Amino acid sequence: MKALPRLVRASARRRLWLTTMAIALAFGGSVPFCWSEPSGQTNEIPVLSSDPWQAKQMIKPDELVKSLSATTGEKPLVICVGFPVLYQGGHIPDSNFAGKPDGIQALKHAVEGVSRDKQIVLYCGCCPCKDCPNIRAAFRAVQEWGFNNIKALYILTNFQKDWIAKGFPIEKGTDHQ
Repeated sequence: MKALPRLVRASARRRLWLTTMAIALAFGGSVPFCWSEPSGQTNEIPVLSSDPWQAKQMIKPDELVKSLSATTGEKPLVICVGFPVLYQGGHIPDSNFAGKPDGIQALKHAVEGVSRDKQIVLYCGCCPCKDCPNIRAAFRAVQEWGFNNIKALYILTNFQKDWIAKGFPIEKGTDHQ
């Protein structure tokens, strides 16, 4: 008779374990899939709770191209916060470089004297935006300095694939500052 309660407890533990695993897979297990390439059926940009920005503070490459090529209105200040070799190999026209090795100090210099209301677009492009530590640190810094119209360029894969390969305009060479 003692075997029956033990069997019931084991069965209950097994059901609890299976239920827990199902819940974990349903919620936690699906997280990596939300970062896969979009199927074209959604326009949402994924934002993690740890990101310093909200979805409305992200700008897609095609939206930035439209903004930069508009004949009216003020153009945003575009700043590359990536690596020099990437910037020199091809960057957004008229963008400033404020990346490694000087990083945050170079960024501070790039926004010196800029109105706190001016739109600033930051981008790196070394890797997917979701993995990039450069863009997060830069975005946080510019926020802390009191700028209130900041956007981060949404890079799904890297600058090469998400900007250059799509035929968006680039310049090669050194900084515009």
